[in-house]
Amino acid sequence: MSRFELSRRDILTGAAAAATLAALPSQGRAAGKDDDGKTFSKNEIMQKAEGFFGATTKGLAEVIEKAFADHGRPNALILGSEAGGAFVVGVRFGEGQLERKQGAGRKLYWQGPSAGFDFGGNASKVFTLIYHLNSADELFQRFPGVDGSLYVVAGASLNYQQSGKIILAPIRTGVGLRAGANVGYVHYTREHSWIPL
Repeated sequence: MSRFELSRRDILTGAAAAATLAALPSQGRAAGKDDDGKTFSKNEIMQKAEGFFGATTKGLAEVIEKAFADHGRPNALILGSEAGGAFVVGVRFGEGQLERKQGAGRKLYWQGPSAGFDFGGNASKVFTLIYHLNSADELFQRFPGVDGSLYVVAGASLNYQQSGKIILAPIRTGVGLRAGANVGYVHYTREHSWIPL
């Protein structure tokens, strides 16, 4: 009789543990749904990119897929334009509008030097995905380029810039993409500056 009671107790304990484990994935899914309001989905980004660039090309779709595969869903983005050029040493100047999934956006500017095996010139639109941004003020700093992160496919390019936990993924399309590996940084500022430092 005591052996039967022990077995029944084990069964009840096991059932309670199984019920707890079964509840964990659904809690994870619920948390994921909560995150939907804090981050942009892939479909939202594709639609915004199509509206911004005028069309969704194969290359653009692939670089967006790459960014989502590497870093998941962004919680902010920058829609902007830039001009720059380089022959070993280069400069880049841009301006755009910050758009956040939650919170206010704002106008911002960026500039920066680069050096390395880099050549060419460009004047292009830039669509930048932003990860782990808590406030707009966190953007106003220097973001070094991530070494070896340049990804180019079918007329679209993607590279990463990172400072602390914040990751920026600028996407550029069209003629005049600067080629090569470069090192340097981009300085995001509240006001326009012609000094690329």
